[in-house]
Amino acid sequence: MKEEIIIAGFGGQGVMSLGKLLTYSGMKENYEVSWMPSYGPEMRGGTANCTVIISDKKIPSPLSSKPDTVIAMNLPSLEKFAPVLKEGGTVFLNSSLIDSKIERDDVEVIKVPANDIANELGNNKVANMVMAGAYLALKDIIKIETLEESLRDVLPERRHNLIPLNLEAIAKGRNLI
Repeated sequence: MKEEIIIAGFGGQGVMSLGKLLTYSGMKENYEVSWMPSYGPEMRGGTANCTVIISDKKIPSPLSSKPDTVIAMNLPSLEKFAPVLKEGGTVFLNSSLIDSKIERDDVEVIKVPANDIANELGNNKVANMVMAGAYLALKDIIKIETLEESLRDVLPERRHNLIPLNLEAIAKGRNLI
C-alpha cells in the first residue's frame, strides 16, 4: 500500500495541521511516512500545501509528481494540483469555496462543503477536519480511531479544548461519504 496526497489551500485553513495529523497517524500505525510542507511568503492568507506519503514500504522521495489524492481547500489549489493528479486518482474539493468543474474525466471528484459544515459547527477553523473525515471514509488508509487519538499528540496543548469540536467535524465529514 502506498498513498501519495497533496493537501493545499490558503494559509490559515489548516492544511499543514491536516498533513501532520495524517502523517502522525500513519506513523502510529507503523507505516513509513513523509510530510513535506511548502509555504508562500505570507503568514496567513498566502498559499500553503504539503505532500504526505503513507506507505508500507520505504519511501524513496518525499516528492510526488503524480499523487493519488489531491485535497483542495480553495480554487487556486485545485487549479494548480488537479492537473498533476494521477489517472484514476481522487480529488476532494472544498465545495464551499470552489464551484468550478474539473476538466478531467479520468479522476473521481468528491465535493465536500467543508467550510459550510465547519460554520454550522460554530468554528470555520475545523473545515480541515471535515475534509479529514471525508477523506478517511472513502480512502480507509488509516483507522479513524488512530486519527482521533492522534489529535492529542498533534494539536498544541493550548488547543486541546477544541478536540471535541474537531472530533465532531471529523464525524460530519465521514457521514458525507
